[in-house]
Amino acid sequence: MADLALFDLTGKTALVTGGATGIGLGLAEGLARAGARLILNGRRRDVLDSAVEALRAKGYNVAGAAFDAADPQAVDQAITQLAAAGHQIDILVNNAGTNRRGAMNQISVDDYAAVIRANVDTAFIMSRAVSPAMIGRGSGKIINICSALSKLGRKNAVAYAASKGAIAQMTSAMCDELGGHGIQVNGIAPGYFLTELTQVIKDDPQHNDWLMKRTPAARWGEVEDLAGAAVFLGSRASDFVNGHILYVDGGLTSVMG
Repeated sequence: MADLALFDLTGKTALVTGGATGIGLGLAEGLARAGARLILNGRRRDVLDSAVEALRAKGYNVAGAAFDAADPQAVDQAITQLAAAGHQIDILVNNAGTNRRGAMNQISVDDYAAVIRANVDTAFIMSRAVSPAMIGRGSGKIINICSALSKLGRKNAVAYAASKGAIAQMTSAMCDELGGHGIQVNGIAPGYFLTELTQVIKDDPQHNDWLMKRTPAARWGEVEDLAGAAVFLGSRASDFVNGHILYVDGGLTSVMG
């Protein structure tokens, strides 16, 4: 039981961007099951409220914070308001993101920029806003959501792969900058998980068949598969783990295609 106490998040507060749906919601619930108080972030108040109500119905301590994580002024205002309300952010999960699929010479520059803004800029802006208080306390956990495409290339995903490669490198740089202040910065790199963003792949028989043959586990990931990784990287159990990207991908990135 003493060893299991290392994973206990009781008394800790976790802010999860893009936490109202999909992978973000699954990560949030995993942290809540380990005892964390939750602050879910999202831009759509109706979707956010539904997620908050659903988690509260399960008995979790959760609040919503509606703001655009890519807007520096909105982020600074939100973090200031949360601090004034007594919310100390112990764990930041940079999960907000999007994807725009298409061949490189077909997607627009605006679509490319939108992916970078949602997937990369948000992590920088949020970490910049939250880390000063963590530095002051000498402790904190930042978890950046990377991807199997942080390592692999894939056609029709140039913008997404660029963004997730950037997040992996940002994790390394943030580790070097913040590690001496008692802050651990790590990444979780999911493989293929069935969400609204990936349904189009599941519906493509050729792509789905390729994925099943490429992944040793021979299945899609379920959001519950990410909970353990989030709890580990958010807890005292990972106090000497820094700058690491934890691939949760059923073995996808470990084998030849």
